[in-house]
This record gives sequence, C-alpha cells and structure tokens, in this order.
Amino acid sequence: MFSVFSVSSVVKLPFKDSSSSERPVTSVPWGITLVLLLALGAQIGWHLRLPAPIATARDLPVPPPVWVLRALSLGEEPAFARLLMLWLQAFDHQPGISIPFRNLDYDRVAGWLERILVLDPRSRYPLLSAVRIYAEVPDPGRRRKMIDLVERQFLLAPDDRWQWLAHAVFIAKHRLRDLPLALRLARELREYTHADNVPGWARQMELFVLEAMGDLQGAQVLLGGLIESGQVTDPAEIRFLEQRLAEDSD
Repeated sequence: MFSVFSVSSVVKLPFKDSSSSERPVTSVPWGITLVLLLALGAQIGWHLRLPAPIATARDLPVPPPVWVLRALSLGEEPAFARLLMLWLQAFDHQPGISIPFRNLDYDRVAGWLERILVLDPRSRYPLLSAVRIYAEVPDPGRRRKMIDLVERQFLLAPDDRWQWLAHAVFIAKHRLRDLPLALRLARELREYTHADNVPGWARQMELFVLEAMGDLQGAQVLLGGLIESGQVTDPAEIRFLEQRLAEDSD
C-alpha cells in the first residue's frame, strides 16, 4: 500500500524570517551616503559638459568590380541586385542626417546603377531612378551624368530601354535647354529601335526637336522619310504632323 503524506511534510514552504528584514536607509553611515551623492553629481555634471553629438554624412563608397558582386550574390544575382538598389536608394537617409541628392558623388551613383544592371539586365528600376529621381536635381552637371548613363545603357538594349532614352530627350530639351543633345538622343531613339512595342511618338521625337531648333526643312525631310519607310502610316497622324509643320513655316 502507498502511504499518503501531507504536502507540508514533503515540500517545505518558504516563510518570512523577521530577523532577516532589510535595514532602513537611515542606517547607512552618512559618509557612504555623501560619497554616493558626490559620485552621482559628478556623473551628471560630466554628461552635461559633453558636446552634443553631431551626425556626419558618409560618402557613397566606390562600387566594387562586378565579379566581387557576383561572388557576394551566391548565385542569386537578380535578388542581390534588388537589395543593392534598395540600399542605394536609401543611402541619402543616414542616422541623424538626410543627404540631398545633389551632394552625392554622381560618378559613383552611375557606377552602382550600371553594376546593378549587369547583375539584373532585365530590371527597369535603375534607369527609372536615373531619369526620374537622380536627374531631377537642379544641377546641370549631375543631370548630364544621368543622361550619359541612360544613353550608354540604351545602346546595349534599345528595344527594351527606349522609354528611358525618351525621357532623357525630354530632360535635355526642357530642363537643360540643350537642343543639340536632345536631337542626338532623339535620332538614336529613331535609328536603333525596331520592335513593334516602340510607339510611333517615340520615333517622332526628332521631328519636334528639329521644330524647336527652327529647322523646319529638316523636320519636313524627316517626316517624308518616316512616311516612306512605313514608320508613320496612320493618315490622321500624318495629317497632324504635316499641318503642324506647315503652321510653323507660316
């Protein structure tokens, strides 16, 4: 048979010993209390004398060679490219400070964007950032660096990257007021794109740049070439372009 024991006989419950009660603060010798108060006051005074922390901006690092980035990607290059893009886009926000885009080294920005495109050639976000974010700063030199980047990348895959060059034409024409640059970009847009997904207005941008330059004869010759080559076939579109050039010549 099993014996039944009371809980109190097996487990000894804790009890309060009145003889071990805490001593009151007043029982601490006054000398020790004074030393503690002086130490606390010294620590507070030392912290008050410290200068306020100053946030310092870090420079954008030089982009490493592509082979280094490929090794770091561990075979997941598109995913790693997206992480790099997020890091680059957030670089202007650092702890305690926000860096204006115009203070970034745009040669390094362009270098990072190009390497990201090498890791993920199908990504559209690097060139979108170039023309819609970094090229929006009111600095002609930095805008030109982004246009140069877009132009180089367009020539590598014209039918896939035409929209970014079209936006670069707009920046050159309306932001930089550099019509010769806009004309060169618009001509490249017409000459190097052949896919059906490239809209007619993109190939016709050269017409409007020539019009803005006052070269109406060149615009009329180009329009005739577009019609003859079959790049402009819509009768309504042809009438619109011819009418616009005729109005400008009056």
